[in-house]
Amino acid sequence: MNLPTLRRPIPTITRAGTHPEVTRRLFVNIAVADLQRSIRFFEAIGFTFNRQLTDASATCMLVGADVFIMLLSLERFRGISKRPLANSRRTSSAMYAIGVESREAVMATVTRALECGASAAADPQDHGYMFAWSFYDPDGHHFELFWMDPAPFSSNSTRP
Repeated sequence: MNLPTLRRPIPTITRAGTHPEVTRRLFVNIAVADLQRSIRFFEAIGFTFNRQLTDASATCMLVGADVFIMLLSLERFRGISKRPLANSRRTSSAMYAIGVESREAVMATVTRALECGASAAADPQDHGYMFAWSFYDPDGHHFELFWMDPAPFSSNSTRP
């Protein structure tokens, strides 16, 4: 890995694995200022939406087999969360990293995102076995697309 070496001990894990024991669905809720603008942006960079989970204040973006991002209007989000809403243009509390099928898909999707109004969050990062590039969506949410070579993680490999 080409990442900085940490001088802390590796955490103890008592329930290790490479696949979850139980199938779960992940729904990530994010607040957006203009729901229609967000739909147009994410459709333009290749995402689809579930009409059954869409109304005037929310929509469900399909990310993976069991991974979804709910885009919620500011009012809808505030009605669900009891904490103050962070300003995603000034602060980060999460980075939404999404794996794609190739380095070319990373490049094409982020390039398209930048053409559609996103701003660059960082330069492309090439770690050899992994390639990533990130952007801020029109609401300032930090998205990263990455491709990871599966070979270093095969059962015959000694790499992490």
